[in-house]
Amino acid sequence: MGTFRNSVDARALRFAVGFPLMLATAFVVCAFLIRSDLPDPLAVRWDGAGAAGFAPFEAVVSAGAAMIVLIGWAVLVQAVPLSRPAVMRRIMMGAGLTMSLFITTVLAAVLVGQVGLENARESRVDAAVLALGSGAALGLGFVMGFVFKADERWSTDDDRALQVALQRELDPDLARDSVSLWVHARSSVFVMLGIATLLPAALLTIAVPWLAAVLAGTALGAAAFLFARIRVDRSGLKVFAAGFVRVMDVPAAAIDSATPKEVKAADYGGWGYRSHGTTTALLVSSGPAVVVDRSDGRKLTVSGGSATTADNVAQALSRVAARARRNGGTPES
Repeated sequence: MGTFRNSVDARALRFAVGFPLMLATAFVVCAFLIRSDLPDPLAVRWDGAGAAGFAPFEAVVSAGAAMIVLIGWAVLVQAVPLSRPAVMRRIMMGAGLTMSLFITTVLAAVLVGQVGLENARESRVDAAVLALGSGAALGLGFVMGFVFKADERWSTDDDRALQVALQRELDPDLARDSVSLWVHARSSVFVMLGIATLLPAALLTIAVPWLAAVLAGTALGAAAFLFARIRVDRSGLKVFAAGFVRVMDVPAAAIDSATPKEVKAADYGGWGYRSHGTTTALLVSSGPAVVVDRSDGRKLTVSGGSATTADNVAQALSRVAARARRNGGTPES
């Protein structure tokens, strides 16, 4: 029993079970309130000539209530398991509410269309009730999908967040030793790249579409690799070209020194990722950078954004390297 409770959203389960029951109860009560104004039997099917199928009042009300409950349960219960993605649970909660209300609307339109008639053969489904009720059902379903809080229970993400918070509480220097930043080329570079590639691509679109697509793809690829993500923590330095391609991974114990420095991209072969002998660089522009000397004699250079951020990265690397050496870490290749 405890496993079941831990695997479901209790509040969502109560709503999924209770809402269709309450809606069906309300439908039955309202149907009996207007029973004296309804013909017997009731029309339940129509064709071009009018009513073509009939059923007793009790059968119509009972079947309608059962449909509201069973279909409502079938859809709403899909939002109950905690193992499902939050977006899916939101969608199913909204869809369940809409379906339950729509079925009730159709049944109400059938009954209201027969109020005051002696013979159900003259009846029609009330279009006003059907239209207004359907619109309300759809709107309320959208609202429910947005307001339903699908992440109310403790999750693995909460466990990780708690672990990080505890580590920072027990080790106040942990936050200082963790740095993450993005660096990118100057805006003028992207403008120049767009003029050099996207403008010709636009002109070639009609004549040679495939060549225009190649030029546009080349421009987007080149622009992406003028971005870089730098991450420093106690494990060392990681640099990702375009934000996701890891081009540098230096363990903290392998760092001999880290120094902020003004560099020229031309001295390293230009912008982007470059590797020559024992020197590796990822520069998105000339200017502030961080030069990392490894204990094996190799040297790494990465753009640091501004002078302040470059100095911050260099200091963080120096601290994590010193900590790794004190803790007896061994340099890794």
